[in-house]
Amino acid sequence: MLTPAPIATEAFTDAAAAVARLEEIYERNTRFLRDRFEAHVNGEPLAGRVRANYPFVRMTTATHVRLDSRLAYGFVAGPGVYETTVTRPDLFRAYLADQIRRLIENHGVPVEIGQSREAIPIHFAYRRDINIEATLSPGDKSSVVRSLRDHFDVPDLATIDDAIANDTLQLVPGDPEPLALFSAARVDYSLRRLYHYTGTDPEHFQNFVIFTNYQFYIDAFAELARKRLAAGEIGPEAFVGPGNVVTKNARLGGGTSGLAPERTPQMPAFHLVEPGYRGISLVNVGVGPSNARNITDHIAVLRPHAWLMLGHCAGLRNSQRLGDYVLAHAYVREDHVLDQELPPWVPIPALAEVQVALEEAVGEVTGLEGFELKRLMRTGTVASVDNRNWEIGDPSVIRRLSQSRAIALDMESAAIAANGFRFRVPYGTLLCVSDKPLHGEIKLAGMASDFYRQRVGQHLEIGLKALERLKQQQLERLHSRKLRSFAEVAFQ
Repeated sequence: MLTPAPIATEAFTDAAAAVARLEEIYERNTRFLRDRFEAHVNGEPLAGRVRANYPFVRMTTATHVRLDSRLAYGFVAGPGVYETTVTRPDLFRAYLADQIRRLIENHGVPVEIGQSREAIPIHFAYRRDINIEATLSPGDKSSVVRSLRDHFDVPDLATIDDAIANDTLQLVPGDPEPLALFSAARVDYSLRRLYHYTGTDPEHFQNFVIFTNYQFYIDAFAELARKRLAAGEIGPEAFVGPGNVVTKNARLGGGTSGLAPERTPQMPAFHLVEPGYRGISLVNVGVGPSNARNITDHIAVLRPHAWLMLGHCAGLRNSQRLGDYVLAHAYVREDHVLDQELPPWVPIPALAEVQVALEEAVGEVTGLEGFELKRLMRTGTVASVDNRNWEIGDPSVIRRLSQSRAIALDMESAAIAANGFRFRVPYGTLLCVSDKPLHGEIKLAGMASDFYRQRVGQHLEIGLKALERLKQQQLERLHSRKLRSFAEVAFQ
């Protein structure tokens, strides 16, 4: 076995120093793998297997006592040994420093940093997906591909799972308890998928995310962002689109770099970047619960502070009008994309902090308040389905919707909220009624274009203002105890 020289495990009481050691181990070990892989591709024979492991963070405590019982994260459940593997400490530097600092302060013990037993797959030793095959001759290609698994570790999907987040982890006796929701390889897997689906690197994603199901919102967001940057507004530093096309704030010199892709990615993402990842990312998930579940599976590893769904829906009540807003406080999950991981009997609660921010934003933008706000917005249950043509299907669907007291229907909101619940990411939903198929108002082309022109800009403004309100809250309050399970991990 060809491995890097051992690095002794060391205890740290300073969070910044602990993260620096994580970076040192990670950079050295991934460079070791890249060097040997590239030498192998260039014809250098390998005498055996090549392996390098992820770094780990470990904490050991002998007491149930912790400093602050109000916290939802930053502490372990009780006496024991707790550990997590870590990848890309350069990307997660601020996050890791904050989580480690909280552990040290809340438990009064050091953390240990060292090399774990989890091997780094050769694919994940590179920041982007590697495509060595394109540069090889046909003869070289077959030999390299055949020998890859003989010499290097590759991603093992049997171990890259969400057992911790799903509360299904079965620990082997003697193994440490988890410190974080995701192992290093699970994070690496999602980091690669983010560029594949959104066209932007994970470095550009911000901690406040909006999901939408219409391109109109992307167009409005891009127009607004470019105006703010051209005006040299304080706050945003850049606007990033697919292909990592970066437009800088005029205050910082302006200019655009990068090349847009020839084809639009499946779920394009756009980012209004602010210092400390405090900006806003907007992702067009397209149509359907599968896309919504897929992209939130991957964005969750970035540990955002909140995500919202802003999109269009079918109004189910005759009293609603096209253009009315629906603030979801419950979900009927007829989409089925998370039934195995999060059974339908699990309630997805409304989060007060997010609900208040959305309602206040609607009031600010529309100028309505109190009882008058009910003219434009209803709070109630949103149903999400996996059949776009639900209204012409089995009549029992309509009966179930009536029994559930749902006031609106779409295809994405329940999956986004459910995955927020599952991954402990604060979530909320504000939809806009674009048609009322049960009441004879079917969305036709002419009606739709007029409706979109009137409502998209206002709807987006409401979402942006709601996120600004959430940014002003203490993170300890936003990441509340409502999303935590019985034996929760320490990392947010």
